[in-house]
Formats: sequence, structure tokens, C-alpha cells
Amino acid sequence: MNEMNHFDAAGNAIMVDVSEKFLTERAAVASGKIFVGAEVYRAIESGASKKGDVLGVARVAGIMAAKKTSDVIPLCHPLPLSHCSLEFEMLPEESAVKVSATVKTTWKTGVEMEALHSVSVALLTIYDMCKAIDKSMTLGEIHLEFKSGGKSGDFVSGL
Repeated sequence: MNEMNHFDAAGNAIMVDVSEKFLTERAAVASGKIFVGAEVYRAIESGASKKGDVLGVARVAGIMAAKKTSDVIPLCHPLPLSHCSLEFEMLPEESAVKVSATVKTTWKTGVEMEALHSVSVALLTIYDMCKAIDKSMTLGEIHLEFKSGGKSGDFVSGL
């Protein structure tokens, strides 16, 4: 089992020392869903929301969130991201929108938190832009799908 490396010997929270690590290519993909009612689904799909292009704004919010992850998650390192993209999939059978974020860097630590943060903020942005129509939307299934690079190697989710 991996040890918790965000604590020192006395149990104090610390930022992990990555100064001795080598630069490597790293990538992560995370995803999540927002479950919405029929009216919200139609507004997103048709682009008829009174606030404008819901998914376009959510895309920009997700990219901005990835870039600012270390400002929000206390022990994350600020990373020079080389890529961040978001994809949206309309899921009519679930009355949901799936958001997937891909984040890449060449650095000393991974981008899993950046991908997860990107998805979370994109989903929250969809909620914010559609809450005037219906406040009963539910966010869920946020998880890491894939990560590559670094000492721990590749990870592929079984979900």
C-alpha cells in the first residue's frame, strides 16, 4: 500500500518535495456527468439558454480551472501545463452531459488533480448557467479515467 506522502514524521501537512525528480511527460484524463431535467437538456443541446453557449463557457472554465488547481488545492504544485482540452457528450438516455478533460505536462509531478479540477469546474459552470431553468441538477461520477508518466506508471480506471 502507498504511504501518505503529504505528511511529515510528526503528522504535519507538507507539500511533497519533488526537487530530486526528473522531468517526464505526464497526462491525465478525468470525467464526470451532470444529470439534468428535460428542459435543461433541451436548452443545452439546442444552445437556447438565455445565458448563451453553456458548453462553450464550461470549456473555458474547465481550462482555467486546470491552470489554477494549485490555487485551490492546498498541497498541489503549480504546474506548467502543455495541454488542456475538454470534450462534451450529450447523453439523452440519461438526460445528462458527460464532461471529459485531458491535461498534459512535462514536469516532475502528475496532472491528475488538474484533470479532476477541470471536470468539476466545468460541471459546476453548466449548473450555474442553467440553474435559472431548474435547480435540481445533480453532479456525479467524477473520476480519474487514465494517467500516464511518473514513478507510479500508467493507470486505467476499471469504471
